[in-house]
Amino acid sequence: MSMPQFKHWPIACLIGALLNSCSSGAQQSKPASPADGPLGRIEHIIVIYAENRSFDNLYGLFPGANGIANASDEAKRQVDHDGSVLPHLPPVWRNGSAQPDPAFPARISNGPFRLDAPPIGMALSQQTRDLIHAFYQNQEQINGGKMNRFAAVSDAGGLAMGYYDGSKLPMWEIAKEFTLADNFFMGAFGGSFLNHFWLVCACTPVFPDAPAERVAKLDASGRLLRAPDSPPSALQGPARYTASRITPDGYAVLNEQPPYQPSGIPPAAGGDRRLADPSQHPLPPQSFKTIGDTLSAKGVTWAWYAGAWNAAVEEGMQGTQPRQVIYGKAQGSPNFQAHHQPFNYFARYAPGTPERAEHLKDGADFLAAIEAGRLPQVSFYKPQGKLNEHPGYADVLSGDAHIAELVRKIQASPLWSSTAVIVTYDENGGFWDHVAPPKGDRWGPGVRIPAIIVSPFAKRGQVDHTMYDTTSIIKFITRRFGLEPLPGVRPNAGDLSNAFDFGS
Repeated sequence: MSMPQFKHWPIACLIGALLNSCSSGAQQSKPASPADGPLGRIEHIIVIYAENRSFDNLYGLFPGANGIANASDEAKRQVDHDGSVLPHLPPVWRNGSAQPDPAFPARISNGPFRLDAPPIGMALSQQTRDLIHAFYQNQEQINGGKMNRFAAVSDAGGLAMGYYDGSKLPMWEIAKEFTLADNFFMGAFGGSFLNHFWLVCACTPVFPDAPAERVAKLDASGRLLRAPDSPPSALQGPARYTASRITPDGYAVLNEQPPYQPSGIPPAAGGDRRLADPSQHPLPPQSFKTIGDTLSAKGVTWAWYAGAWNAAVEEGMQGTQPRQVIYGKAQGSPNFQAHHQPFNYFARYAPGTPERAEHLKDGADFLAAIEAGRLPQVSFYKPQGKLNEHPGYADVLSGDAHIAELVRKIQASPLWSSTAVIVTYDENGGFWDHVAPPKGDRWGPGVRIPAIIVSPFAKRGQVDHTMYDTTSIIKFITRRFGLEPLPGVRPNAGDLSNAFDFGS
């Protein structure tokens, strides 16, 4: 796949592409294209994409929802690697070890448990460690729909079964006011990298000729092979696995870095500072058709807004300096996550292209556009790491409050009367949920996640039980603006229309 040519772009636009100061008007609203029926009253769609929480982890106690009280005994009782019921949950393991974390009881009863209640008493403002959330492991945890291998497969042991009373969260109050979808599933098995692709293209990226050490080795049943030193029982330590990033037939399913800055791979010494060092094998530029492409083809304005984008672009080009923005190691760093930026993997949005300058924006631009009432017709917003709710480097409350504040700002803006906001999560983050995913395809859908629809047209105080997955967002945008359908969107997933009531 050839690299885009940069030398023919005017220098002002080239600088703008890198620093997001060159724009052809993505923040300018223009008249919405017509849609059949009352759906045309929605002129702006805003998608806010948080991180790594299952439905039961945050909303399992929500009144009227299919919550933890509805879980079967089979789903609640976790099993060991040999299929036997565990006598108790495995300890919560410390990061990278088989040592129990003393902040948690050594033996927790086998089943879901409150993190924010005695004897643990972990506040929503406290961070937990991260939990494994990967393509092959997620499928093993789901266990054919039994939902009973989360603790055994997790590198965090019993933590996978933890949940909160989310009623203290600001977004819980907004969910009570508008529509909470309790049958919404993450688009793909596994982690953030893959689910961001499924948000924008309903596709799995390809990586032909990937380094051999990244390619998964599977057993005869298609399950990821465990490492030779993996403990025989989950009670003896976390399971250890072989490589799992690339499927044997060349699909990237776990945390490959983008070919363009900002990337977790710095530029090559003496090379183009806008690119990741090709000798370190970033994901090759992708060419699948995205929702951005279909929006542009219809003349519908859109943008992907990311917290700390401008700072990360600037720092990503400084190959000899500490990568504090990308890795979030400095005090006060926004902790930008490069693998959460799906359009930065596509050749059409490479540095120096007009599409990049027009559509890839900073989170500060999102805030300014809300206040000015000048958002594009479709907006995606990705909070920076410290505000995205991801276990391991973010707490729940800070990100939830940030998102709720954004929703209230939108409600107070001139945009509100014609806007639909979809707040959801990329994936479950390794946390248990009791509802088996619906039948899909090779890639998903995976575990159930929260989704909240906020709009003057949304049903009030409702729990929507319609089956949705991440591709439902693409389907909703496609229907509203009459776009070309993307082939990966699942036909059995709803299009979110059941969350709305346009009256007579």
